[in-house]
Amino acid sequence: MTVIRHEDLIQSVADALQHISYYHPVDYIDALGEAYAVEESPAAKDAIAQILTNSRMCAEGHRPLCQDTGIVVAFVRVGMDVRWEPQGKVRREGAGTSLAALVNEGVRRAYRAADNPLRASIVADPAGLRRNTGDNTPAVVHCELVPGGEVEVRIAAKGGGSENKSRFTMLNPSDSIVDWVVQTLPGMGAGWCPPGMLGIGIGGTAEKAMLLAKESLMAPIDMHALKQRGPQSRAEELRIEIYEAANALGIGAQGLGGLTTVLDVKVLDYPTHAASLPVAMIPNCAATRHAHFVLDGSGVARLEVPDLARWPSVRWAPAPEARRVDLDALDREEVARWRPGETLLLNGRLLTGRDAAHKRIADLVARGQPLPTGVDFRNRVIYYVGPVDAVRDEVVGPAGPTTSSRMDKFTDLMLGQMGLIAMVGKAERGPATVQAIRKHGAAYLIAVGGAAYLVAKAIREARVIAFADLGMEAIYELSVKDMPVTVAVDAQGESVHDSGPRRWRRGAPGQGSIGGIPIVA
Repeated sequence: MTVIRHEDLIQSVADALQHISYYHPVDYIDALGEAYAVEESPAAKDAIAQILTNSRMCAEGHRPLCQDTGIVVAFVRVGMDVRWEPQGKVRREGAGTSLAALVNEGVRRAYRAADNPLRASIVADPAGLRRNTGDNTPAVVHCELVPGGEVEVRIAAKGGGSENKSRFTMLNPSDSIVDWVVQTLPGMGAGWCPPGMLGIGIGGTAEKAMLLAKESLMAPIDMHALKQRGPQSRAEELRIEIYEAANALGIGAQGLGGLTTVLDVKVLDYPTHAASLPVAMIPNCAATRHAHFVLDGSGVARLEVPDLARWPSVRWAPAPEARRVDLDALDREEVARWRPGETLLLNGRLLTGRDAAHKRIADLVARGQPLPTGVDFRNRVIYYVGPVDAVRDEVVGPAGPTTSSRMDKFTDLMLGQMGLIAMVGKAERGPATVQAIRKHGAAYLIAVGGAAYLVAKAIREARVIAFADLGMEAIYELSVKDMPVTVAVDAQGESVHDSGPRRWRRGAPGQGSIGGIPIVA
């Protein structure tokens, strides 16, 4: 019988979540460094350089890789010879102290750490008030009883941008899984922040396939090793087939078009009904965060600190030809000169606002009420961001972009009635939004998802000017210096998220097919 203290699990969870908030897994860094070395698309190579530079900065500064520090997911295997020893105070959830309560206490401790606070993103009453719980609990905990006297924990912090791109289908047993992935992946857009991983779950039932897909993402990247030794099962054959077909689509880093979209593909399967072929796909983003530890009764788990010598010697800097933009003197004539794919360095005052703020603005307009005092969007640029709290001498914590398409429904209002002339976010915009941008002579810019700490270093001042009760979703006014962005949609409505992948798709021009699926430009 192994005795494991409650406190050892709690502190191990807290330490692991802090660790993965600023250390990429070394296998991810190795794979991303290899992708950087062979990338031929200038835009994609620049994006990967920003991600690698951001990763080193976070590892050195112990600050989050991404402002979205995720929803915690834990897979816990508890040995049936384990006896738990209560110690300390745990916030009880229901009757007694559950395993979930212990994990949640660890989450609470990690996300409220004074030296490196992590952003609380979890909301209760998801179909109603959507109230932030304040400490990023509850986690999603999956528990399995197994033989033995140890507790094995695999834990991840999953960002909302990639989680929102999860897909599921019930195929016919004779259908091709590779074909389904090839058809589905382009429609997922770039909101999951490639380059990353794809987790594929096959078999079981609908919920089992989704669980397998999520669990598969806990494994280390080993695609190159797999290809060198050769597949030894149908699941491994599928990994290679999907990997090659996905990268042939030319989506590229941040959806800008390039050679590498996925660094690895993981596949887990389970027996299923003879009439069924359930398949789930869950992507993992550039802020890949997961850890694995085992408790054996000897105390708190210790995670190995990675050797920064493993990081590629990549130090991102803006290109000499990058255009500097004075946000305080910006007008539509200047915006009209910007071209798709062009790098801009923003200087001056920038407003922020994301889902909740846009909804509140729309509600005020619908009721005929004025905006809060001091909020004026005329000839201004808005940044879709919810930053991490600042520590020490920081102005703000890591402040990377959120997925812009969630604001699509508000864009015509913001450009037309509010007078906004440009937006900064990540990933593509929908067709109606691109039309609205063209109609109003505005522009859409992207910052690199996965470079949140790098972007934050360009922010020199920050103050909340409205909706302070929304926390990280409040409207801020930021003062920025040389904040790097790329023109994604210009005033004529041309989008790099269309032109980039089309150019880098294997076989372009002419396209042909991938995995037997016709590709239409």
